[in-house]
Amino acid sequence: MMQVGLNHFLVVSTALFSLGIFGIVTRRNAVMVLMGIELILNSANINFIAFARFGNFGLQGQVMALFVIILAAAEAAIALAIVLNIYKTFSTVNVDEIDTLKD
Repeated sequence: MMQVGLNHFLVVSTALFSLGIFGIVTRRNAVMVLMGIELILNSANINFIAFARFGNFGLQGQVMALFVIILAAAEAAIALAIVLNIYKTFSTVNVDEIDTLKD
């Protein structure tokens, strides 16, 4: 019977991190960029939990993952408010079309 080990968690975390970076780099839509950032934060959570479980660090990994989840919720709320304000001002959420903020 196969057991799930640290390497399995690291492979899943690497895949999520790679998909998040790919989503940030290739997407023009601001909401999709935010989803890429959420994938990166979730990959960090998997690493925290996996190393806490297999590294015998106690509850420190779970506490850090909880803080990352709280940070992600706050980031999503603030970022979506900014995206809504940008849409109201420019009628688009494409990141490359919003260049008048510099003026």
